[in-house]
Amino acid sequence: MTDQSADHVLAFFSQLKIELGFYIGCLNLFDKLTQKGYSISYPIPMPIKSHALKFSELYDIALALQIDTPITSNSLTATEKDLLFITGANQGGKSTFLRSLGVSQIMMQCGMFVGASFFQANICPKIFTHYRKEEDSFMISGKLDEELLRMDALLDEFCPYSLFLFNESFASTNERDGSEIARQITQGLLEGHAKVIFVTHLYEFPQAFFKKHLKNC
Repeated sequence: MTDQSADHVLAFFSQLKIELGFYIGCLNLFDKLTQKGYSISYPIPMPIKSHALKFSELYDIALALQIDTPITSNSLTATEKDLLFITGANQGGKSTFLRSLGVSQIMMQCGMFVGASFFQANICPKIFTHYRKEEDSFMISGKLDEELLRMDALLDEFCPYSLFLFNESFASTNERDGSEIARQITQGLLEGHAKVIFVTHLYEFPQAFFKKHLKNC
């Protein structure tokens, strides 16, 4: 009985150490960002089904910690929007913006502050990322096959109202095939009530959604 009590006490202190480490990390991050002059705010979490997304001066915290020069922030109101396309020139900050959004969503759901002057979003039961990977010697199939296998694994974990962040996915094949694959996957996710944010250079992919929207107007 004594040994069991000792184990319970040790388990309590082990868990306490982990939780205190999290809060100390939050304090250190807060101090570092404020010392650099970056704004922070306490986000406003909204109900899961509200499809809320609104922020001002959102920036990438990881990038802010790495460089000493000021970084660009972004503002957006996309309430009741389930699909967002992000496109633009290379090295224009698309991936950085996507990362800042995903990190802020996770920080909000952890009860933390975020790197923005204002941030409001609905809670997502699961958050998925699908980024294009560079080729490496460990690949046993083509890049497209590898992307589809990872996508299939994500779908096995899917639940309604999840958040999916795509970065140049399915661009390893030609324009037409890549656009059609991306369209069908995105359409299925939207029908499952997911929120999808997609960084892409595929022209036909977003065009298909715009045409469908105009026909329904």
